[in-house]
Amino acid sequence: MQTMREAWTDERLDDLSERMDRGFDRVDRDLRELRADVKSTHRLLIHVAVAMSAAMGTGFVGLATLIAATG
Repeated sequence: MQTMREAWTDERLDDLSERMDRGFDRVDRDLRELRADVKSTHRLLIHVAVAMSAAMGTGFVGLATLIAATG
């Protein structure tokens, strides 16, 4: 088992800081990509909902017209 270092040098602290900055940059980039994916999915769901509503409305109007013509 390794023993813990008693003191950190400025060089080691700078290395740790750089690694942490790179890690946070990667997380930020991943979150931006995820946010873009969610937005595009949201847009797709809205388009599908509008299209389904239009199709259902057209079907109801056609059904009402058929009932009125035969009634």
